[in-house]
Amino acid sequence: MRQMTGEITMKTSGRKLYDLTEKVDSWTKANSIETGLLTLYIRHTSASLLIQENHDPEVLLDMERFFDRLVPQGDPLFRHTTEGPDDMPAHIRAALTATSLAVPVQGGRLALGTWQGIFLYEHRTAGHLRTVLTHLIGEETVM
Repeated sequence: MRQMTGEITMKTSGRKLYDLTEKVDSWTKANSIETGLLTLYIRHTSASLLIQENHDPEVLLDMERFFDRLVPQGDPLFRHTTEGPDDMPAHIRAALTATSLAVPVQGGRLALGTWQGIFLYEHRTAGHLRTVLTHLIGEETVM
């Protein structure tokens, strides 16, 4: 049994879902685990991680439209506006989604479904540099 840790960084340019699948897949393959579990954890309170449809881009746009309606920016309910009017809505969006994901690894690959991708969901309107911690544990690939 082996385990590895690392991190993946991504520069965002504002509120939307960013496909992280290729970066995560490359990191996983480089660590030569045949069967195991990958844990991803985002180190931020105003961004999150999602496994979501990666085929039709309208799904990602619909997700953002839904969250805009559910947690509108500038709602007078919010008192915490220290970093701007998008600050508290970003925290709520992060609380409603996930800060960590667990993805099985089978045959040396992420065991995602046909239309699934891993996304970093930026909840702030300005861009940020986001860090996702990685932890992979499992059995090595036998050559």
